Amino acid sequence: MRYELYYWPGIQGRGEFVRLALEAADADYVDVARLSGRGKGVDAMLSLMNDGKLDHPPFAPPFLKTGKLVISHTANILDYLGPRLDLVPKAEHSRIWAHQLQLLVTDFLVEVHDTHHPVALALYYRDQKTEAKRRTRYFLSDRVPKYLDYFEDVCAANRGRMVGRALSYVDLSMFQLIEGLRYAFPKTTRKLEPRWPRLIALRDRVADVPRVAAYLASKRRIPFNENGIFRHYPELESR
Repeated sequence: MRYELYYWPGIQGRGEFVRLALEAADADYVDVARLSGRGKGVDAMLSLMNDGKLDHPPFAPPFLKTGKLVISHTANILDYLGPRLDLVPKAEHSRIWAHQLQLLVTDFLVEVHDTHHPVALALYYRDQKTEAKRRTRYFLSDRVPKYLDYFEDVCAANRGRMVGRALSYVDLSMFQLIEGLRYAFPKTTRKLEPRWPRLIALRDRVADVPRVAAYLASKRRIPFNENGIFRHYPELESR
């Protein structure tokens, strides 16, 4: 079955966690909002979001359409795709554990986003730069270690994987988190990475998965930029 992914076309954002899963599994999918032509692209995404005939309309991207089913929220989408793409163990307790970890990733992404938009999403970064600097200082000193130390412990307890013994969607999410932190906060991440040897080793193994490596080298992988969740503003790392 072909999957239809709906997410903003110019950023990685939360949709990238779903893209990585689809790409790693060599799934048949189309990134709808990146298509061009009349009635396609973002127009098609917004049209589906505002379709009054949907029983369960999505609040915001990303969302996935498969047949008549429309699923929104990154963790919820991955919970659905995991067993269908063989990216989560079959045991129910393992699937619940994977979902629990992915929900924690979602929490972390909110905190990442709030480093550059701590006051309001409607305001430009330049309008809240003072607050962003203060927020980022505590994020880097307190919150990043708290989250990544926890993920490191989970990875260590599971012998180098987050869930199960094979590649999981949570492994892919750890890869994306490390990549995002390296982009947004390179100085701090370089300094802290020795605390997380197993996560970094996992990141490297994920990058070497042939389908993932091919995706990363392709034009399908949108570069990090200052419109997504992970944004590089050098002044946020300055004291």
